[in-house]
Amino acid sequence: MNPQDPLADLQPLRSPELIGWWPPAPGWWLLTLLMLIAIAALAYWVVQRYRKGAYRRRALQQLQSLQVEFDQPDDHREHLSHINALLKSVALVAYSRQDIAAQYGEAWLNFLNHSATGGESFQPSYAEAIYQKVNPEIDIAQVHRAAYHWIKHHKVAS
Repeated sequence: MNPQDPLADLQPLRSPELIGWWPPAPGWWLLTLLMLIAIAALAYWVVQRYRKGAYRRRALQQLQSLQVEFDQPDDHREHLSHINALLKSVALVAYSRQDIAAQYGEAWLNFLNHSATGGESFQPSYAEAIYQKVNPEIDIAQVHRAAYHWIKHHKVAS
């Protein structure tokens, strides 16, 4: 040892221990809790929305099966009756029974055309065609498009 160099007696410096990531600070715990609550709320909202749209999906499947079953281009009367019954049942699910059950003819047609936004609407001849005893002259493809649009896009009563 050199008496003239007092620094030579010093021990080497030790590096401090690295700061670990666990346990996290309270702010991270709070952020994690808030994220879990947000994810749970989003999942609940998605499930509720999916359940609320179940009647639409079933009705669209029924409409599709009606379209597949319809193979007689000269007999529209029974087919129109089935489509109208399907539309009425969907409306009874989405709206109050008092508003829907008694509607027929022009009132029913106006309800169908005003409760769906934009897109294909029912022609005025639809109101008369669904109640005729003879085979009505109506474009069934247009009725299917209008029914599809109405089932998919009708505004649900709050």
